[in-house]
Amino acid sequence: MTYAIVGFGKIGQALARTFARRGIEVSVATTSDPESLASRAAAIGLAIRPATLADAIKADVIFLAVRFEAHSDVAKALPDWQGKIIVDVTNAYGVPLEKLGDQASAQVVANAFAGGRVVKGFNHLVAGVLEQDPDVHGGRRVVFLASEDEAAATEIGKLADNLGFAPINLGGLSAGGLLVQARENKWGHLIFKDLVKFD
Repeated sequence: MTYAIVGFGKIGQALARTFARRGIEVSVATTSDPESLASRAAAIGLAIRPATLADAIKADVIFLAVRFEAHSDVAKALPDWQGKIIVDVTNAYGVPLEKLGDQASAQVVANAFAGGRVVKGFNHLVAGVLEQDPDVHGGRRVVFLASEDEAAATEIGKLADNLGFAPINLGGLSAGGLLVQARENKWGHLIFKDLVKFD
């Protein structure tokens, strides 16, 4: 499997650090020239590869770490996302309900990425926590996952495990996804919960 992170703000860089810690190669991209990311990527580790957006989205798994409002711009980069897993790391805090309708924000993202298999995940922790070593006093920091595609959730669960986290599957986007999303100015019940699982 190949991996990419689209968006290189605080969350994108925090995700990159989790990959670098395990030596797992990941492309990082924004809509800017990859050279603008070079020094920050190099500071994180050799496994972090700046790329153009066009090259990054060739990956099998794409972490969407942009502002929620920008997800549709990224979705336009391909006419069909068939065969790709999109990990929705966005938070729609402050987004008016009329823009979401009766859907969870991750369902809105799934609608934009036609053909893609969307997994909500890695978004409930703030960047400063997400980037830390997930090995906590002999336990593993929890990441929550939600998806309508069980196979995609399983695949991202394996990746989370390889990154050192303890994945917990919450079920579908319309149920479990609501626990880890913002809705207007309210946060889901599991947002910011820094939990550790002991095996």
